[in-house]
Amino acid sequence: LSIKGSPGAALNRGTFSTCVFFVIFLYLATYFSGLSGNSWLGVFLPTVAGLVAGIIIGITTDYFTSIDRAPAKRIAEASTTGAAINILTGFSYGIISVIPPVIGICAATLASWHLAEMFGVDPYYGIAISAVGMLSIVGMIISADAYGPISDNAKGIAEQAGLGEEVIKVADKLDAAGNTSKAITKGFAIGAAALTVLALFAAYSKIVDITVLDLMTPTVIVGVFVGAVMPPLLSALLILAVGRNAGRMIEEIRRQFREIPGLMEGTAKPDYATCVDIAAKGALRELLLPCSLAIIAPLATVILLGKEALAGFLAGSIVTGIIFALFMANSGGAWDNAKKYIEAGAYGGKGSEAHKAAVTGDTVGDPFKDTAGPSLNTMITVMSLVASVFAPLILLLTA
Repeated sequence: LSIKGSPGAALNRGTFSTCVFFVIFLYLATYFSGLSGNSWLGVFLPTVAGLVAGIIIGITTDYFTSIDRAPAKRIAEASTTGAAINILTGFSYGIISVIPPVIGICAATLASWHLAEMFGVDPYYGIAISAVGMLSIVGMIISADAYGPISDNAKGIAEQAGLGEEVIKVADKLDAAGNTSKAITKGFAIGAAALTVLALFAAYSKIVDITVLDLMTPTVIVGVFVGAVMPPLLSALLILAVGRNAGRMIEEIRRQFREIPGLMEGTAKPDYATCVDIAAKGALRELLLPCSLAIIAPLATVILLGKEALAGFLAGSIVTGIIFALFMANSGGAWDNAKKYIEAGAYGGKGSEAHKAAVTGDTVGDPFKDTAGPSLNTMITVMSLVASVFAPLILLLTA
């Protein structure tokens, strides 16, 4: 723990220090880059705008998911009245948590466009370089992300080894900070994907020569709706897949308890390899349909409805993809830390009715934050890449 007893604060200080050093070195690199006139500012300022958007996402995620902040504590309080209120409260905070990051991404997009244009740099390049700014501290972000699983596994080892309540309490606090750091990492990835996809969308529009999208054109509005429904559809498929795979795992565990003598008494070892095999094969099999949809849907849209419809499709998927991804990542983290807050002794602690409700909320949140949420930014990026890569072929088909 840090001097003030908050591992989350220590992680945040590391992230913010990295941002400061990056801005200093970026200034030196662009100023002495040899770009003519003030055009170096057209690179420097959009990059900083992207970094600021990333910081906004990080601060928002920290507030809505941290065990020390009001949202997680209010979700824990809601658990005293049952699992339904716990889920509704976490769901609501997840939706609210989307607003500041979306505003930050919008501001970064507009600022990057106008700042790049002001200093004689291609505005599309300005948007693309702002995504680089958000990803500039990826080293620190990945380190913070790795901290989460490490602390989680350390807690599991402490519990299995019977190291005592004091050790487990410290491990719990570290694990809670790890949950927040993982959520912040997901937020950075989602924000960077949003800016990257906007740049890819602009690239597609330039390649196929689309300057204006008319929403009064039926094919365009149909494309927007089809694209907008893709992120929720993918989320549903992935969450259903988690349920099916969990069912297979439960059946295997029950089989082992029935058929392996001494397993219930703890005198025999379970067959771990079979369980791992079920999890790995099930994950690969269940991903076939969602991955295929991400590739087939944009191609089917352009073939059936035309290049303008595909542009609308990409626009719709970007908007709902960002919203769903942020919502699920943040609500899942908040549910998890609300459970940990109760386990630390609040509202009756472990075994209480509030704890049972919080466990239900956390069970709902796990596929949100670990399965569906992180997959959406990948999906919208893949769909935009498919459109950009196949743009020349699209031009040929629609000529």
